Amino acid sequence: MTSPTDGGTPMTTSSSEPGSREGEPARPEGGIAQRLWTQLSAGLLDRVPREQRDTDAAFHRRRVVAWTTLAVGAVCLALTLRMDRASPYFTLATLGVACIWFVGSFASGKLHAGRISVSGQMRRPVWPPLILGAVLATVFVVGAFITRQIPPLAEQANNVLGFAEENSLLLLAVATLINGIAEEFFFRGALYASVKEPRQVLVTTVAYVVATLLTGNVMLAFAAAVIGVVTGLQRRSTGGLVAPIITHLTWSMTMLFVLPLIF
Repeated sequence: MTSPTDGGTPMTTSSSEPGSREGEPARPEGGIAQRLWTQLSAGLLDRVPREQRDTDAAFHRRRVVAWTTLAVGAVCLALTLRMDRASPYFTLATLGVACIWFVGSFASGKLHAGRISVSGQMRRPVWPPLILGAVLATVFVVGAFITRQIPPLAEQANNVLGFAEENSLLLLAVATLINGIAEEFFFRGALYASVKEPRQVLVTTVAYVVATLLTGNVMLAFAAAVIGVVTGLQRRSTGGLVAPIITHLTWSMTMLFVLPLIF
């Protein structure tokens, strides 16, 4: 993943507050909650300036590669999650799907890391997407206690969690990490860049949901819709992949280790 050109020269704060030394950045005002909200909104709602643009030829090529990869990857994902949960090849199959997403992403063209503005300076987004992923995971955990009281939905959840019961948890954790990164590289990277403004978040979220829905699991599709919207907004805000990847991995790893304790 190449370094982004979005944001240009980092902004600096030249003015100072009472109690701060001249030339030092002003300290953020407000309490912890206000500062936390400022950072979260910076990586989700605010948009940093960016300059990377594809030529018409490069955009057309990116679109062809991205949508071809989507078709192939969606079919392979559906076949993988329809495998017998005791199959020794399940983990290998999930890694194979991740390879498809990675190959399509890098073949489509340049990808960017993304930045956010924090205290007047352009920085890589780390803590805000990590916290957002934890918040999402908490909401899903609470929802899991409700879901297990509804038999049809609980069965859908158990169908997915069954793979964790029948396979090595360590290998499954590695596969989950790799797949989470691969999905973000593709859906919020290559595919997002193949859609013209202002429809990127909508189109990539719908594509993500449809690809997941082909597995036949409604619960996975619902999760894909939520994650798709959140990470899509992060991609639009930061101009890159770091924030979506961190949020996705925080959420998915929490689900992997916590949900089996609930169902």
